[in-house]
Amino acid sequence: MTFTVRPLDPFADAELLHGWVTHPKAAFWMMQDAKLQDVEREYMAIAAHPHHHAFIGMRDGVPVFLMERYDPAEVELVGLYEAQPGDVGMHFLVAPTDTPVHGFTRAVITAVMEELFADETVERVVVEPDVGNKAVHALNEAVGFEIVERIAKPEKDAYLSVCTREQFLATQAVAR
Repeated sequence: MTFTVRPLDPFADAELLHGWVTHPKAAFWMMQDAKLQDVEREYMAIAAHPHHHAFIGMRDGVPVFLMERYDPAEVELVGLYEAQPGDVGMHFLVAPTDTPVHGFTRAVITAVMEELFADETVERVVVEPDVGNKAVHALNEAVGFEIVERIAKPEKDAYLSVCTREQFLATQAVAR
């Protein structure tokens, strides 16, 4: 599967995102009760932040996932772990669908990781998924993430997990 990524437009994409982040399958996104204006505000804040960026992933010109890239030393994980040069944080959300395709979410996380590692300054991707999100833990493991420790964030208990470029490439060599 081939994907492209474009910067998210907080105004033009708010309605689309609202449908995604409030869908029952997006419970771990923690925006279930968000109103359209809440989504606009959230993504306007991200757009204005120098260390946090949001993107829409497309397949054949159709939006199919949301990707966020952030500097974990400045956003999300400040004071919760020892950041290293070359670290980048990531969130991703696959659009809900009535016609799921086997392997699609794995293809999305792979595309997200490829996009992040396309930046030669990125040495390691850092994530902090909710400890209860078993599906994403399995996906993370499949692309090379290792759980470092359980951390307490204000909004959730999370597994701080990291994936080096080498770990990711090793999983891709096996997957081919």
